[in-house]
Amino acid sequence: MTDRRPPIAWAGLAALSLVTLACAAPPQPATDTAAAPVATSPGDPGDATAFRFDATWPKPLPDNWTLGNVVGVAVDARDDIWVIHRPGSLTAEEAGAAADPPLAECCRAAPPVIEFNQDGDVVQAWGGPGEGYEWPEAEHGIFVDHLDNVWIGGSGGNDAQILKFTQAGDFLLQIGRQGQGQGSNDLESFGQPAEIDVDPETNEVFIADGYGNRRVAVFDGGTGEYKRHWGAYGNTPTDDAYTYDPDAPPSQQFGRPVHCATIARDGLVYVCDRVNDRIQVFQKDGTYVDEVVISGRTRGFGSAFDVDFSRDAEQRYLYNIDGMNQKVWLLNRTTLEVLGSFGFGGHVAGGFTAAHSLAVDSSGNIYVGETLEGKRVQRFVLNP
Repeated sequence: MTDRRPPIAWAGLAALSLVTLACAAPPQPATDTAAAPVATSPGDPGDATAFRFDATWPKPLPDNWTLGNVVGVAVDARDDIWVIHRPGSLTAEEAGAAADPPLAECCRAAPPVIEFNQDGDVVQAWGGPGEGYEWPEAEHGIFVDHLDNVWIGGSGGNDAQILKFTQAGDFLLQIGRQGQGQGSNDLESFGQPAEIDVDPETNEVFIADGYGNRRVAVFDGGTGEYKRHWGAYGNTPTDDAYTYDPDAPPSQQFGRPVHCATIARDGLVYVCDRVNDRIQVFQKDGTYVDEVVISGRTRGFGSAFDVDFSRDAEQRYLYNIDGMNQKVWLLNRTTLEVLGSFGFGGHVAGGFTAAHSLAVDSSGNIYVGETLEGKRVQRFVLNP
């Protein structure tokens, strides 16, 4: 099921307040419509049957390493794939070789940040607490920007900061302070920030904020200076308690978590309102454009986890990873029509267990990271 709600007609944007909040007219109620398949040609990146699970990627990790919850995947300008996971999520038995005395020959936690090449080899790995910054209590989200900087967030209860490093793992910048978050209208810190994107035109950092807050926040990527923020439909965000009800009118606020804020080449920002089963589209100033509800009766974790785009010049297609229904949804990015999906639940290779994060390389291949008991990253190759 895919629900479309009509876009808001804008006569103009109201003057921005001190915190630069964009305001919107109330949306129309959602209309349930069946997701009618749309014809695509074989091998087209909008064709769900064009993607094939690649059992050869990645290769086994070196040094007896194993992955914990995979909570972020990104692709850099060289087409290397970056993964962030939670070493602390491994059980004592899963990290038995690291015990003192060892419980078994296998295994030990890999460092939290890992760079893979296209062949599936580990290029480098780093991360963890260090001097001059506050490493998150629970790692969450990774992004490599146009200047090759690596950004990470954190969803631990006290995490209110994002971090910027060089690709070699040298610390560059922290925005926000751990334990200092003041809610969804905070101008300095965050509330368990989930995901990060950086605008290459302005070097502004867009933060999906987050597991504790209910907003998109924008800061300067060089100085860490606050720029603006907004909630669902461009509204001023609130911190009220909230539970998703698929039979209720559409919520005027994001749920928790706000799980992604991803920028397309044309400047539109796609925001994952996870538990509300919707993706909202904005201009970079917070002006509301449109939305789509995906599998709108999904409860629990919700259906809108993470998005990325096809790699044609127009980025015609939008991909959404759905960690509750365990599939990748393919949408027409212009109309937001669902074209199809692929994936199935389970621990079998090529299936998904708690699918969480998604990224696309320059060839159009899709990478999916799995959290909770999934603890892996998989590649789905676009067949020519």
